[in-house]
Amino acid sequence: MELTGAEILVQCLKEEGVEYLFGYPGGAVLHIYDALYKQDDVKHILVRHEQAATHAADGYARSTGKPGAVLVTSGPGATNAVTGIATAYMDSIPMVVITGQVPTSLIGNDAFQECDSVGITRPIVKHNFLVKDIKDLAETMKKAFYVATSGRPGPVVVDVPKDVTGQSAEYSYPKEISMRSYNPVSKGHVGQIKKAVELILSAKKPMIYSGGGVILGEGCQQLRDFTQKLGYPITNTLMGLGAYSATDKQFIGMLGMHGTYEANMSMHHCDVLIAIGARFDDRVTGNLEKFCPDAKILHVDVDPASISKTVKVDVPIVGEVVEVLEALIAGIDTSESKVDTPALEKWWQQIDVWRAQDCLKFDTESDKIKPQAAIQKVYELTNGEAYVTSDVGQHQMWAAQYYKFDEPRRWINSGGLGTMGFGLPAAMGVQLAHQDKTVVCITGECSIQMCIQELATCLQYGLPIKILNLNNGFMGMVRQWQEFFYDKRYSESVMSVAPNFVALAEAYGHVGIRVEDPKDLDAALDEAFNKHKDRLVFIDVITDPDENVYPMVPAGAGLNEMVLV
Repeated sequence: MELTGAEILVQCLKEEGVEYLFGYPGGAVLHIYDALYKQDDVKHILVRHEQAATHAADGYARSTGKPGAVLVTSGPGATNAVTGIATAYMDSIPMVVITGQVPTSLIGNDAFQECDSVGITRPIVKHNFLVKDIKDLAETMKKAFYVATSGRPGPVVVDVPKDVTGQSAEYSYPKEISMRSYNPVSKGHVGQIKKAVELILSAKKPMIYSGGGVILGEGCQQLRDFTQKLGYPITNTLMGLGAYSATDKQFIGMLGMHGTYEANMSMHHCDVLIAIGARFDDRVTGNLEKFCPDAKILHVDVDPASISKTVKVDVPIVGEVVEVLEALIAGIDTSESKVDTPALEKWWQQIDVWRAQDCLKFDTESDKIKPQAAIQKVYELTNGEAYVTSDVGQHQMWAAQYYKFDEPRRWINSGGLGTMGFGLPAAMGVQLAHQDKTVVCITGECSIQMCIQELATCLQYGLPIKILNLNNGFMGMVRQWQEFFYDKRYSESVMSVAPNFVALAEAYGHVGIRVEDPKDLDAALDEAFNKHKDRLVFIDVITDPDENVYPMVPAGAGLNEMVLV
C-alpha cells in the first residue's frame, strides 16, 4: 500500500490506538492536517496554544496509562510545546510529540519558522528523532511509542520535515521493534530480592515510601498486597498519591516539605526504609545530611540511573514494580524470618502519638474562607471519586493534603517541573478520556491565567470541568516564602490586577460563580457540582490572603524540623 508521509503518520497513530491527537496547525504540518481531515478514527482536539496541547496529552496519559499524542508545527509551534514536554519528562509521562520541520533542503538555512527541535528538546525528552527519509517514518513512529511507554516512561519527539510528509512510499508498520541499545530490565535480580526480604523482615521501625513510579508501572495492587501483608506504615510522595488508599489506617499521609508530621517523623526515625518507585526528590528529603540518619535503605526502581543518584542505598533492585513486588511477596511468604510483631506494635504506638498532633487542623471559625475548607467540601460533594488536576502553588499542596485519594490516576499535577498553567489543559485531556466522570481543576488566580484561553477549547468540545479558583490576591507560595524568609518583602507577588473571573467565564460561554462569605461556600459548590453537572463552572472563591501551607520543612532543615503553625 503506497501512502504519503502524512498518511503514513496518521496510519501509525491508528496502529498505536491513539484516540485523541492534541494540536494546532501551521504551514509545516498542513499535509498531516489534510490527512487527518480525510479520516475519523483519530480525533483531533484543537487547542488555543501549543503548550496546552502538551499538557492536555499529559493529563490524558496520566489518567489512562496510555501515551498522549501531540501535533505542532515547526519553529514557534515546537518551542511553545517545550514547557509541556519538560513537564512530562520530569514526571516520566509517556507522550509522543510530532513536530513539523522545514523541508530537508532548507534545514540549517534559517528558513522561515525553522528551529532545531531535536537540539532544543534533547535535554527534556527520553529520546528524539529527525526523520529525513520517508522510508524510515513508520519504523521511527513504532520506536517512538515503544520508547515512550517502556521502562521508565517519558516524552519522545519526532521531528518531520514538510517534504517527507508530501512524498509517497510503500507503507508497512512493524509488529514488533527491537533496539540494540535499549533493553529495559523487567525482573529484579534474584540475589538482591533475597537480600531485600531479609532486610524488610529485620525491621523494628519500618517505613514504606512509595512514589509515582508505582502508578506508572501499574503496581498499585501489588503495593497494597505487600503493605497489608507486612502491616507496615506507608507514605506516598506528591506524585504517588492514590497508589495506596489514603483512607486506610496504614497510610500516614504524604511526606516531604508539606507532608504530615507523622509521615516525616516516621521517615526520620525509621530503621529500614523501603523505597518503591520514588526518586528521593529534594522536596521529599529535605537536608540530605539529615535524611533518615538511622535507616538501611532498599530502593526499587525501573531506572538504574535513579538508584543512589541522590541518596546512597544499601539494597538496590532494578526492575518493573509489578515483577519486583510480586517477587518480594513470594520471598516473604517462604522466608523463615517473620515480621517482628512486638517491635511493630511499639512503632505504631509512637506513630499514633505523632498522629495525635493533628497537623492538618485549621481555623474553622474564621470570617474568611479557608482554602482547606473549600477542598474538603469538594471532596465530600464528589465522594472522593473525582479526577483532580491542579496548577502549582499553595492550592496544589492543600489539594494534596485535604483531598483523600483512594485510587491511582485520580490526582493529576505537575510535580517535578512545577508548571503553572498545567491544571486547565490537563483537565481537558482527563475529561476527554473519562467523559462520564467528574473532573475538577484546583487552581489559583495566577496559575489559571497562564492557559486561560483554553476555556474556548472546553466550550468547543463540551467539557464540563469544574474549576475551583482559590483566589487570595497573591502568588500564594511565593508570598509564603517571602513572609518566612524575606521579612515580608512581597516583591512582585501581589496580584493587584486580575480579571472578573465570573464575567470572563461567561464571555467564553460558561457558568461563573463568585464566593466571598464562608456561609455561602457550601451552597455555591453544591450549585456548581449538582445544578450544572453538564456545564463548565468557574468557581472564584475569595480566600484568606494570609493563610499558609502547614506543615512546612524549611530549606536546609531535616524532616524532623517542621514548622507546624
